[in-house]
Amino acid sequence: MNDFFTKTDLSRKDAESIISETLNSCDDGELYLENSKSESIVLDDDKIKSSSYSSDLGYGLRAVTGEVVAYSHSNEISKKSLKQSASNLSSTLKSQKGIYNHEIPQTNEKFYKDVNPIEEKSLQSKLDLLKEVNNYTRAKGGMVKQVTASFAGEHKSIEIIRSGGEVLTDVRPLIRFNVSVMLEKDGKKETGVYGIGGRQSYDEYLKDDNWKKVCDEAFRIASVNLESKPAPAGEMKVVLGSGWPAILIHEAIGHGLEGDFNRKKTSAFHNLMGQRVASEGVTIVDDGTLHNRRGSLTIDDEGTPTEKTVLIENGILKNFMQDRLNARLMNTRSTGSGRRESYKHVVLPRMRNTMMLNGKYSQEEMIKSVDKGIFAVSFGGGQVDITSGKFVFNCTEAYEIINGKIGSPIKGATLIGDGPSILKEVSLVGNNMMLDPGIGTCGKAGQGVPVGVAQPSILIDKMTVGGTQL
Repeated sequence: MNDFFTKTDLSRKDAESIISETLNSCDDGELYLENSKSESIVLDDDKIKSSSYSSDLGYGLRAVTGEVVAYSHSNEISKKSLKQSASNLSSTLKSQKGIYNHEIPQTNEKFYKDVNPIEEKSLQSKLDLLKEVNNYTRAKGGMVKQVTASFAGEHKSIEIIRSGGEVLTDVRPLIRFNVSVMLEKDGKKETGVYGIGGRQSYDEYLKDDNWKKVCDEAFRIASVNLESKPAPAGEMKVVLGSGWPAILIHEAIGHGLEGDFNRKKTSAFHNLMGQRVASEGVTIVDDGTLHNRRGSLTIDDEGTPTEKTVLIENGILKNFMQDRLNARLMNTRSTGSGRRESYKHVVLPRMRNTMMLNGKYSQEEMIKSVDKGIFAVSFGGGQVDITSGKFVFNCTEAYEIINGKIGSPIKGATLIGDGPSILKEVSLVGNNMMLDPGIGTCGKAGQGVPVGVAQPSILIDKMTVGGTQL
């Protein structure tokens, strides 16, 4: 664990005194200290294209009264800097009065080990492996025109000090390994991309030549797309595959279940608590307690222990995801969902690992029930209006379904709709729930945080598909 007070004139006692004095007339707040180290290594076009390492150290001091949030941050941890931040906060909140709310439950449960993926494996060994990845993938034949492979690693230590000397700490490892392959056949070029990651060391993901599976999958996706034909368009049945397609649930539904949008009544779900918002059999949870997963947290960025939050149970809306501020204003409790990108950012209620739980049907049953439709296996980019849930998603791997059978791969399919409506069009929920491979990053209010998604295959009875078929 990083000691933030070893190379500064600011003692822990000084910090606690300044925090208590600043927050004594506020509803909430804390000093958030962070020390992060990150690396990125990219191989492209047969050579190491870039290799970078960065470190950042700093704090964010937050005071909250009512709905007003005063925030000051600095990359200098010193007595002078913290006093200046405290002064800035006090002037912002000078007319505000509150009652300090300091109740945070304690837990000893951890969902990942304190490992440093950046230092555990030498730079040279990472470079050597990327070259091996390049050689292995290019050996698949003359169709391979380009291979891009990358490592990204992070080691983040945080400490949260609250009024009265309460201290909460966490150490968070994070890695990602990605491979992209471009193939060319008869003048047609297609790319396949696949990646894995989570809160462990690189070796946990790459041992036993597991990296070859990532290369194989990227190659397979590109090969499928080479054989694809233009996608049909219109309203039709859609089967979503298991795992990564849950990104649609994350974007089109998950954001609408975050506390701030519902407190401000800008979410389509804000007045539907306790009501049916999805088909029977649809249960969606946001779970920060899955071991070593990308979206998991031992504590959130306010110090609240993470949990498994049931959002929708058997179609009924049960909970929103809450940080402390929105929970207090909505007269409920934090769900351990208060997150920030870094010490430079304010806390917002955010998703962790958002999942639709298993139903009882097989994917085969779903396919058989569709006369004409599409089977969407993976998604790339998309656009979402968080307040309405309206979305457009691009399929990166999809197939036509004709007379209950999977047909040709299709190219250029987009799924168009809105989250609240789609939830009610789910007619079958599969029994093959799968987690995504560990690559998700969620954006909100200019902040990015690592997240995960999961779902079984699901059948959506009616959905608009945008296609390229003439």
